[in-house]
Formats: sequence, C-alpha cells, structure tokens
Amino acid sequence: MNISGNTIFVPGATSGIGLALALRLHDRGNTVIVGGRREDRLAAIAAEHPGIHTVRIDTADESSIDRAARAVITAHPGLNVLITMAGVMRAEDWTTPDGFLSTAEETVTTNILGPIRLVAAFIEHLRAQPDATIMTVSSGLAFAPLRVTPTYNASKAAIHMLSESLRLQLAGTSVSVLELEPPAVRTPLMPGHEDNEAAMPLDEFIDEVMELLENRPDATEVQVERVKFLRYGEARGDYDQVVATLNRTDPHGR
Repeated sequence: MNISGNTIFVPGATSGIGLALALRLHDRGNTVIVGGRREDRLAAIAAEHPGIHTVRIDTADESSIDRAARAVITAHPGLNVLITMAGVMRAEDWTTPDGFLSTAEETVTTNILGPIRLVAAFIEHLRAQPDATIMTVSSGLAFAPLRVTPTYNASKAAIHMLSESLRLQLAGTSVSVLELEPPAVRTPLMPGHEDNEAAMPLDEFIDEVMELLENRPDATEVQVERVKFLRYGEARGDYDQVVATLNRTDPHGR
C-alpha cells in the first residue's frame, strides 16, 4: 500500500486507532472518509479536521453498509482503499449462557460479519481500480488468547484467516490485502483501556504503523514490535509461556 495519493474509507473510525490512523493518512496527502454510527461524533470530526469527509454507517447493520457504500462510491469514485476498522471487545463468562451469549452474538456480528459485508459492498468497485487495498484489522489476540474475551479472540483469529484467504483469492488482481495486527493500545476499546500503562500509547502505535506502511509498501501484515510477542509464540516454541504471561499480566486484557 502506498502511503499517499489514495482515497480511503475507514468505517468505525470515530475514536481510537481508527480515528488516529485516518488523521495521519489524511496528513500524508490521502483523501479520507471516516465512517461511524454517531452523527454528533462525525460532525465534530468534520469541524475539527477540515478536509476529512464523513459518512454515517453502522457496520452491524447490512442495510446501513449498503447505503454507506453507495454514498461513498458516488461521492468518491476514485476510492481505492478500504480499512475495515470497526470492532467491539467485551469481557465474557462462558460458564453460563447469561454471561456470554448476547455479547458473543454482538461481537460476531460486528467483528466478523461487518468486515465480510464491507468487502462484499466494495469489492467490485475496488477490483475496477488500477491499484487498491483492503486493510483488515485483527489483533495480537488472534494468536494468543486472553481468558476474559473468548469471542473477541475468536473473531480476530477469524479475521486473520479471512485475510490470508482473501489474499489468495485476489492474487493476480489489482487488489492487495493488508492485515493490521495491533497489540494492546491505549484506546476506549474496553473500560480502563485508555489509562493502562501496560498498553502501548496510541501515538507511539500510529507512529510505528505509519513508518511500517511507508518503508514496507509490499507487506502483507503490519506488526509493530510489541505485537510480535503474541504473534510468534507458536513459531518460537514458547506459546504456553506467552499465554501464561498474557493472562497473568492483566486479567482484563489491557
């Protein structure tokens, strides 16, 4: 993925990693469209950051995705990058259905069906572009499980394998597939996440991501150094120690 000169849609980017990445990409000369559910947040982003475009989208709602896709493509026919950023992370207790069923269903709808539906809504348009990118967003927890977030872990593992499979299917086309794999980052993803000193500061994370995007335009996975502890536990042969350390350090995954 080239670092500039793109038209980029980032649904789920009204806060956290999504918004920070959208702003940095805009600063590097890209046309950026931020998507989100809350009209007030979208209006505030547009007012605070002239040049950023916005569109309302609920990635848990198939009809909302279809409407937003039509609006984005009509307004920005040069769109060539889709970043499937939206996601939720919930603590769950799988010892009783009351402790996990509703959150598990919500997580699967947002974290797995959301990206699938987004790709479905944009794939034909992206394939018509001379150079296009789908950036998926998984997690270090796709490779090592956090005890308190089973469905989140599973959803991100699914996104990793979806990314691998899409890359195979789209080989030879104009569309590349790039997987962003964040570690714990100080964002509002879960209560207390923003203040956790064990998590990576958001600005540091985005700095490193932008450097990787610039220096490795042909990469298939964007991995800051902090996520490699989780990403390569099995390959190193210390997976059991990684899982033990992850779940001992912070029971809430922060």
